[in-house]
Amino acid sequence: MLPRHREYAPNVPAEFVDERGSGDERDEKGQGLLDASGRPIDPRSSDWSMPRWVIPAIVVFWAGYVLTFTFRHVFHRLSSLLVLLLVSLFLALAIEPGVNRLGRRGWRRGRATISILLGVLIAFLIFVAAVGTLVGTQVADLLSQSDAYITDTVDFLNDTFGTEIDARDVIDEFNDPNGRVQQFIASQSDKAVQVSLTVVAVIFQGLSVLLFTYYLVADGPRLRRALCSRLRPARQEQVLQAWELAITKTGGYLYSRALLALLSAFFHWIVFQSIGTPAPIALALWVGLISQFLPVVGTYLAGILPILLTFLDSPLKAAIVLGFIVIYQQVENYFFAPRITARTMELHPATAFGAALAGAALLGPVGAVLALPAAAMMQAFASEWGRRYEVIDSHLTNVPPSRRDLPPREEGPPEVRDG
Repeated sequence: MLPRHREYAPNVPAEFVDERGSGDERDEKGQGLLDASGRPIDPRSSDWSMPRWVIPAIVVFWAGYVLTFTFRHVFHRLSSLLVLLLVSLFLALAIEPGVNRLGRRGWRRGRATISILLGVLIAFLIFVAAVGTLVGTQVADLLSQSDAYITDTVDFLNDTFGTEIDARDVIDEFNDPNGRVQQFIASQSDKAVQVSLTVVAVIFQGLSVLLFTYYLVADGPRLRRALCSRLRPARQEQVLQAWELAITKTGGYLYSRALLALLSAFFHWIVFQSIGTPAPIALALWVGLISQFLPVVGTYLAGILPILLTFLDSPLKAAIVLGFIVIYQQVENYFFAPRITARTMELHPATAFGAALAGAALLGPVGAVLALPAAAMMQAFASEWGRRYEVIDSHLTNVPPSRRDLPPREEGPPEVRDG
């Protein structure tokens, strides 16, 4: 049994109820409860009242949750468009130096932009057609002459590694309609429609990139003027300097990569042509472009295709291709790359590799390619930002001079002094 005063006021704390147990004692004016000592009670100061900040906190929490969910939904829906705009921005920065050079020669800006974009598009289509035709031809040839290729490969393995593989068993397994190889080929043939739709989507995205790039370059001065009209003169100067630096470094970096790609393709074409590799021009272009726009590991990834194709013909040719790829990579690192990138920008291999990994993690293969000019641009901004001081002499900061930093060697006999 509860006390009488708790029975009539079960929800009122004990300290708020007087000894007579009424729990409803009013002050003299009848405007509130009194505690045991006869002082008025403020309901807002009691433990059982709700703090004022609870309701606003609940409102802020749910408003933030709704805004976050909306932002994620919108970003997910517009992620492909944002990637297209990012690709267009870097392509615009890359071709604007060429457009500006043609503009100084009297070309209209729109016509110069279209000319450069058409040149890039035609070169890309030629490259894709050449490599695609080569791969398709080799796959068809491999399927039509699979018995001969299997026999040659098994004989090579048996002679080299001392194995005892029966070529007839491998051929029977390959030609078995219920085998894993034929089932895999049949499963891939069912995806022809999906591949066609993917190709159509890629073509549409490529045309969208070209359209955005055209407007970013052709209307570049008008766009920059509209942005600067919202800024103070001092801020306008900083923005324009940063924009010009981004154009110069990004374009110079991509042009140097393109020149190195042409050199790589030329020397690889000589080797492929001399040893009789199928489609030497297409393979040389493949190695040149992939090796320059995928840092560090691009050369070896690009070399897998020519090595496999020559291995089907002759393992000795495949070994020659592998050896030349490794040797040329060293020659390029020590002779070609320092001289070509001396006037533009050279990225450290570790920086380029890390940027490619980060870009691939964020945006996939497109991000891996865009990460290089992005890293070049950020390196340019970092080199121009802040003050620089003279470094003290220490064995921890001693950097040996490279070949391009050494003074040129004087020609002729040394000077002979009398006496």
